[in-house]
Amino acid sequence: MQTLFTPEGLQDPAMQASEKILRSCVHCGFCTATCPTYLLLGDELDSPRGRIYLIKDMFENGRPASKEVVRHVDRCLSCLSCMSTCPSGVNYMHLVDHARAHIEKTYRRDWTDRLMRDTLAAILPYPNRLRWALALAGFARPFAGLLRPIPKLGARLAAMLELAPWRLPPRTTLDHPQTIPAIATRRGRVALLSGCAQPVLNPDINEATVRLLTRMGLEIVLPEGEGCCGALVHHIGKEDQAHAAARRNIDAWCAEIDGKGLDAIVITASGCGTSIKDYGFMFRNDPAYADKAAKVSALAKDVTEVVSRFGLPDVARKPELVVAYHSACSMQHGQQIKDEPKKLLKAAGFEVRDVPEGHICCGSAGTYNILQPEIAGQLRTRKVGNIMKMAPEVIATGNLGCMTQIGKGLREAMHTVPILHSVELLDWATGGPMPPVLVERGFSETPKPSIAAE
Repeated sequence: MQTLFTPEGLQDPAMQASEKILRSCVHCGFCTATCPTYLLLGDELDSPRGRIYLIKDMFENGRPASKEVVRHVDRCLSCLSCMSTCPSGVNYMHLVDHARAHIEKTYRRDWTDRLMRDTLAAILPYPNRLRWALALAGFARPFAGLLRPIPKLGARLAAMLELAPWRLPPRTTLDHPQTIPAIATRRGRVALLSGCAQPVLNPDINEATVRLLTRMGLEIVLPEGEGCCGALVHHIGKEDQAHAAARRNIDAWCAEIDGKGLDAIVITASGCGTSIKDYGFMFRNDPAYADKAAKVSALAKDVTEVVSRFGLPDVARKPELVVAYHSACSMQHGQQIKDEPKKLLKAAGFEVRDVPEGHICCGSAGTYNILQPEIAGQLRTRKVGNIMKMAPEVIATGNLGCMTQIGKGLREAMHTVPILHSVELLDWATGGPMPPVLVERGFSETPKPSIAAE
């Protein structure tokens, strides 16, 4: 794609990177075939190619964001399916992230939009604040339907309340810095990202991860000073807040790297993994953090990558359940991890089935299911329908956001199939306890014949 940037405009390193990305696009349109919003809306401007044209025009001319640009960029899920499809290697992720930061700096949003975005940015990355907010949401949730008719704000408030759990799980013992020794012969030392929303909404994931990795011979450290990875605010354009969160984590992990050393930084939420693996790019022009960020990104690994590297422990039981595996967009498109989770689940004794239209987003996408509830709802319904075609006994995925989004869709459709993180199933199969949700649903430890898909 030919670009017409001014020399003055290209003095900005971020603009230089975006100009290079724009020049790599050849207008082929392959991206439109796998874009969820284009699939639903049929509008060229709601496809990656259309958004690229809008962003190019805005950047080339040094313009503040317009209402049209904001509308179509806001509708982008950042699912990155277009990057898996693109034959030219266009890094759409970096381009749309730059556009969102530009929007945040140059566009005055409606007060309701500012309120929602600022509220989410002030609560979601902070576990204690989130816990209090969810406790209050539990009281307000029965009234979600009454809020929906409120212009501009109602649908978003209702979506936020409906995503909140009916009851909060108890606090985890992993909610403070500590070192957890390996159970087996020590084979390595890793840091585990605790996360922000995950330990509040589903502490079972990190607890299963600790049991599994320590049985594998890995010492686990939860570092002092680590917190939210910054992904949630990064994807709504709040660049300064995202970078501040990232710097705190880089400092915390580098203290461990330079101290007793780390073999990996283990991440159990694939959305976080995509962002942390991008820290090197994020801080490429920061003389104080460029080298440290690159070091952290190189060590960042999804938990399934770590298990594949060190080897799954001996299988203690073979549950032989039919598992529909939902590959989160941030896993398959963001990190290009496609086979490891399925191979591990199969090795643990599960019958794994791929979901039709597996490349299409479920509509979670960080805060998208709150900020764009109508589109997110359509994608959720579509995803649940495709999952249930596989007649699963269990659904597995590697991202909490997907678990929350699909779980809501299952409840709406009156399906009782449980959805778990892949690591919970791997822990159970290799000697850990049965995941609590399976206990609640009356599953048995005794294997039974697989159910054939209808």
